[in-house]
Amino acid sequence: MQELVSLPIWVVALLGLFAGWALADHLVLPLLRWLLQRRSNRVIHELNTRLHLKIQPFKLTRRQSLIDRLLFDAKVLEAAEAHARDNGLRQEVVMAKVRRYAEEIVPAFSAYVYFRLGYALARTVVRSLYRVRLGHRDEEALATVDPQASVVFVINHRSNVDYLLVSYMVAERTALSYAVGEWARVWPLATLMRAMGAFFVRRDSRDPLYRRVLERYVATATAEGVTQAVFPEGGLTRDGSLRPAKLGLLDYMVRGFDARGERDLVFVPVAVNYDRVLEDRTLLLDAVPDFERRGSTLGNTLRFLGKNLALLARQRWRRFGYACVNFGRPLSLGAWCAERGIDLRPLDKEARIAQVAVLAGELMQRIGEVVPVVPVALVATVFTRRPEATFSELELKAEALALWRELEERGARIYIPRRDQEYAIAFGLRSLAARHLVVERDGLWSLLERDRAVVHYYARSVEHLLRRPMPGSGAPAPAPMSGAAN
Repeated sequence: MQELVSLPIWVVALLGLFAGWALADHLVLPLLRWLLQRRSNRVIHELNTRLHLKIQPFKLTRRQSLIDRLLFDAKVLEAAEAHARDNGLRQEVVMAKVRRYAEEIVPAFSAYVYFRLGYALARTVVRSLYRVRLGHRDEEALATVDPQASVVFVINHRSNVDYLLVSYMVAERTALSYAVGEWARVWPLATLMRAMGAFFVRRDSRDPLYRRVLERYVATATAEGVTQAVFPEGGLTRDGSLRPAKLGLLDYMVRGFDARGERDLVFVPVAVNYDRVLEDRTLLLDAVPDFERRGSTLGNTLRFLGKNLALLARQRWRRFGYACVNFGRPLSLGAWCAERGIDLRPLDKEARIAQVAVLAGELMQRIGEVVPVVPVALVATVFTRRPEATFSELELKAEALALWRELEERGARIYIPRRDQEYAIAFGLRSLAARHLVVERDGLWSLLERDRAVVHYYARSVEHLLRRPMPGSGAPAPAPMSGAAN
């Protein structure tokens, strides 16, 4: 016997929703995960046959397993117990807090996303914005780095483009794991950054429990050989010059280092410089008290985008000059400790931090040695040395060439586009003039008063190179830069 059963529309819709949910949970999502995992496995197999620094098993471990490993880490449990006791909280409440911290920090690396999507994105963005160049790389020194070592690329921080630029430049050698700040913790950027292997850091947190969870993740990843990239300055340079190193992440990496162990820890200095930093005016608002604010940050950003889109529509848009990357001399922590006859593990905090400060200073010095001198920085330095002067084009070129020789004598790495000094100087001048930072009147070039801070910003990127002693002068090297632990 057949009878019709009438159901309200909302019941049918609800049943359809549950059926779709069950289908997705038991069939569609597992199938997608299987397909993605299969592709990832193929990518990993292919990459590990050609990458100099292979993708370590720790990086490929399921994210939930890494979170659980952090939760049951002996030092994390000890810190959680102390936090519960000191604050009168139940242990399960504190452990829930630890879990939130671990879930926030731990990445979800996907080789497929990193090398198939992330690399394509990085390459497209940086090559669309800049003329990307590798200025200097000591191939012999880099070739001596043990493939089984834990390698950390230490980079000066000039722009948020640094993440994409350096990832693009080293993609043929390895996959990098970055420490990123709160700016990236927005959806969907956070999901993409985690899939790229980035771990999140609250840079200004003073919560000792959070710092312990972060420390244990960084220490474990380093001990397991994960290739990482850090910005020792702790944030973007505000005035254009190199900043002193902060010691927090470096301390986490080295405090458990065993100089006699099987795995060395090698730091590779990386220096970047740009003819134009997209955030320059925004950064100067914090660095220069009397720097003129022209509208809100959001308004300026929208105007900048609108102007460049208009130029693009009229086919008059040009890239923002050169972006250059140099690689410096690697520093082996094992050799560094052996030279000084020290073991960092048994030292108390004060003694260890003193040694980490020396290490950080040496790393910043090595980064500073290879900062690329790009055309805009060269020409900007000519103007800022004599800010009130006016120059004919011939005088300007003569001053720039004299500065060029001085930098070369001090061992600076100067990027020469097209291997043509005259073209490099003309390009730097043209770039500054296009932004109305310098002006020509009656055949004489001069700085515009209102924008001197911007020109100084670019000159400061290389000013430390002019303080280096001449070879054979016998003068002491500049004091290394380091700061307090963060």
